[in-house]
Amino acid sequence: MCVKGLYFLAVLSGLAASGVLKVSGMRVYTSGDVEAVNGTDVRLRCTFESSAKINPNLVIISWTFRPLSGGREERVFHYQQRPYPPTEGIFKKRISWAGDIMGSDASIIIREVKFTYNGTYTCQVTNPPDVHGPVGEIRLRVVKTASFSELLHLVLAIGGGIAAVIFCLVIIVSCRRCKRKHRQRQLEGGEEVPRKERKDPTACHPSKAVHLYLSETSIEIDSSDGMISYPSTRDPSSSEEDGAGSNDDDDYGDHSD
Repeated sequence: MCVKGLYFLAVLSGLAASGVLKVSGMRVYTSGDVEAVNGTDVRLRCTFESSAKINPNLVIISWTFRPLSGGREERVFHYQQRPYPPTEGIFKKRISWAGDIMGSDASIIIREVKFTYNGTYTCQVTNPPDVHGPVGEIRLRVVKTASFSELLHLVLAIGGGIAAVIFCLVIIVSCRRCKRKHRQRQLEGGEEVPRKERKDPTACHPSKAVHLYLSETSIEIDSSDGMISYPSTRDPSSSEEDGAGSNDDDDYGDHSD
């Protein structure tokens, strides 16, 4: 009998190892100890893992609470096809659904926690045929101020954001330096850089120009007496006046004759 029993156990273990025989059951995972500051919101994280395919119409989630001071356990949240938050008690309008059935998430959020919320919270999930399995527990502790670990996480988050900004600035500055070096190499290599056409500062505007007239001196030789006459240099504009004057002299001579 002992030999047969050992042989049977060996066969079962071999089937389980090969994957032919699967042990059904539900596994629930929680965050353990959680600390929250009085008056703030806190998320109670609960995830599950089922050997059966998840059916959102059959999954049932139950959250219960047991005070730190002791006392009876009370149900504070229920989910079956849709969330059912508490309608009475100290958790009325304080608990909201924050999970995702298809994402194997059964988490909830407690709004504006109080010191009376100190205690143990249990998360139980069933997904038929997986209806048996351990429940997840979370021990919530409400405090007046954040602990050192919470402050450390906050500092790390802020420091990470600042580091990301500095990293982006370094990349921008590096790109600008690369562009400057590229321009310098082009100048050193003798490449022509297009320049804007500059106006000659010595050129003056036509309205301010000074007009100069060049006088010409001509020599006339009278063939009758062989005398050389030197006409006076005059402005061409005065030629018309001289012509008018000579006409008057001629007229006077005619009258005198």
